[in-house]
Amino acid sequence: MIDDPRRHWQSIYQTKVPSDLSWYQPIPQQSMEFARSTCLPPDSPILDVGGGTSTFVDHLLAAGFTDITVLDLVPAALVEAEVRLGAAACRVHWIAEDITAWRPVRRYRLWHDRAVFHFLVDPALRARYVDVLQAALAAHGHVVMATFGPNGPTHCSGLDVKRYSAHELSAVLGPSFLLVRSQIVEHITPAGRTQEFLYGWWQAQA
Repeated sequence: MIDDPRRHWQSIYQTKVPSDLSWYQPIPQQSMEFARSTCLPPDSPILDVGGGTSTFVDHLLAAGFTDITVLDLVPAALVEAEVRLGAAACRVHWIAEDITAWRPVRRYRLWHDRAVFHFLVDPALRARYVDVLQAALAAHGHVVMATFGPNGPTHCSGLDVKRYSAHELSAVLGPSFLLVRSQIVEHITPAGRTQEFLYGWWQAQA
């Protein structure tokens, strides 16, 4: 583990353009497919955890969603996303926080994470993440999460990661969450390499 995760990620965002980052997606197709499949009304509160410079927020806005929050550890990443969105950035709530230490003040009907969870190799941090998730999610809310799959990378951006099957990720989230659908997706990085991701959609049972 690194001593200062914020500094580590700040350095990455300040030295690379978003389209050069290995996780870059011009179109977050699978995330949007699962988000639409929830059939949530457009005014439903949505939280994108580790959103950084992801274009997921752009596509949510284009799809008509009106209550979007993007949370990331690194302020520079959020600023980059705000600049990209231009005037539309004022329609988004931006939070620079560590998700494992964050205390939500409201509840969300959709929690999305394609960036953070597989970096939590410490079981204590995973437990804190799930605690925050349970505190932030509305009753019968939805979780759309992507991690590296069973055959995905073992390292990313100089850090160890933890890979998951749908069964393993469901076990970490616990019995309060019902797996609705999962899918293995092959992500092609900007450098042309293939990375296996597991996408899952869960719904809270209470």
